[in-house]
Amino acid sequence: MSVAIEGRRGVSFGVIFFELLPAALLVLMFATVGIVHVTGRVLVVKVGYELSRLDQTGAELMREHDRLKLELATLRSPSRLESIARQKLLMGPPAPSAIFHVKEG
Repeated sequence: MSVAIEGRRGVSFGVIFFELLPAALLVLMFATVGIVHVTGRVLVVKVGYELSRLDQTGAELMREHDRLKLELATLRSPSRLESIARQKLLMGPPAPSAIFHVKEG
């Protein structure tokens, strides 16, 4: 048994290093590929959540836009404007004597 121990003592650090170097590089390569893959997937999920949030915001803005268009159409309606002119501004139709007909030419 002492021969086996002496044989082990005779192996230098450099020999062990060069024997383990390919395996260490392979493990490092797999770890790097794994980290890059996981990072890519995390970024894809993050962008997906951001896209979903922006879609939701866009839908809310479209609803608000439609509501504002309806409100604008209501505010511009001729019957509403006539009502405001008669009640608040005390306006009415012109007297027949205030209308002048202009001929062309």
